[in-house]
Amino acid sequence: MRVAPTSLTEADPDPLVQAIVARRGGKFIDLDKALLVSPPFAKGWNAFIGAVRTELQVEPRLRELAMLTVAILNGADYEFVQHSPPFLAAGGSQAQLGALKAMGEGAVESPLFDGVDRAVLVLTIQMTLQVEVDQKVIDRLKELLPSERDLVELVGVVAAYNMVSRFLVALEV
Repeated sequence: MRVAPTSLTEADPDPLVQAIVARRGGKFIDLDKALLVSPPFAKGWNAFIGAVRTELQVEPRLRELAMLTVAILNGADYEFVQHSPPFLAAGGSQAQLGALKAMGEGAVESPLFDGVDRAVLVLTIQMTLQVEVDQKVIDRLKELLPSERDLVELVGVVAAYNMVSRFLVALEV
């Protein structure tokens, strides 16, 4: 890591530390140790990413698929490792994980992914690599997703996890 991680531990009674520990199920990960170097930043991050991880309507498997794709495209191996188990728990497959890791952008063509998966992959690729998204991609997702709320949340997930991956890669977490 390019910064000295916090000296705080999971046992610290600080309310921020305890909020992070609660969200993480009892322990810190390396990302938390970097974030806590700046408590105000860690506080905002914990609230925002906590909501992205637990309060959205969009299907968890699609959310995790987007997160994993961002990780691959941005070279954030740590992020890929952290989000592989939730992807599998949400109904993704080990074969899909392998396809993402091996093919990156080319995973869009894999028969392991269905139409909605492919649309999510294209959205994620365009948002991550070129920022602008083709209207036909948005239109396709409007056809495939249950609601516009799901679309807004999915776009937000991709944006949020581009932030996460850039933080991880810049600080070599």
